[in-house]
Amino acid sequence: MLDYLPRVSDELLKLKIESKGAVLIEGAKWCGKTTSALQFAKSVLFMQQPENKAQNILMADISPKTLLAGENPRLIDEWQLAPKLWDAVRFEVDQRHAFGQFILTGSATPPDWSVVSHTGTGRIARLIMRPMSLLESRESSGEISLKDLFSGNKELVGKSDIDASKLAFLACRGGWPMSVKLTGLSALLQARDYVDSVAESELSLADNTRRDEYRLRQFLRSYARLVGSQAGAPQIQRDISANAEVSDKTVYEYLRVLKGIFVIEDAPAQKRLFVLRIQDISSTLLLGLLLWDLDLRTFLRT
Repeated sequence: MLDYLPRVSDELLKLKIESKGAVLIEGAKWCGKTTSALQFAKSVLFMQQPENKAQNILMADISPKTLLAGENPRLIDEWQLAPKLWDAVRFEVDQRHAFGQFILTGSATPPDWSVVSHTGTGRIARLIMRPMSLLESRESSGEISLKDLFSGNKELVGKSDIDASKLAFLACRGGWPMSVKLTGLSALLQARDYVDSVAESELSLADNTRRDEYRLRQFLRSYARLVGSQAGAPQIQRDISANAEVSDKTVYEYLRVLKGIFVIEDAPAQKRLFVLRIQDISSTLLLGLLLWDLDLRTFLRT
């Protein structure tokens, strides 16, 4: 088993476990949610375990309390496969009157929230995880603190040994925990394969709606080009239309479902310094796709 690289969110997760009955960890697939949760869990239920998946989903309907039995904190991995578990966890937290009972992880929002009758307010805390930062992957010294920077500290001095070529490589590779341990094209292929998976199956499986792969890929390329700009959905539609006919309804649908599987994420405005209307990406996934298409592979090898 590979050594665990501590995450910045670990301290926050520990605090939330100690102060709430349950914690929901959300984020894109493969960003490290389950691995981080296992550092704190005393027992675990893998909802997607092939030999038990159908049985687990059925049991969530018949007797959810059975699935919740185990030493606490109990991890329920990919809980969204059985949305009724949400109310069961909330109810069990109320009955036990104790903190640190459950950790839920999910890489997608449930396709049907109608079966959930309670928001979980006061019982279930939320935590969003993203792919690893350069500090977490041990590729940054951490000399410059963003917290200090935004606090107005003007005495910040630091030096990095990472050159432009290496930065381009890291941007293409992204912060997927398994990819940071790889080198060269093996590392770069991880983000590429992730994009392929999203386009070919993940988006369609998210809400059981078959989507046109070519149009979706054109959308992802357009979105990557416009990240960091003030472009909105209409401009994305116009950009795509040069290569594929797509309606505004389809563009908004792509945005909704991609948010649901945490591939893209809204970037909140920070005071007036970062007034952005376009969604930001939860990782360098789409940036890597764009750089790949611009044929920076040759640049990275020089």
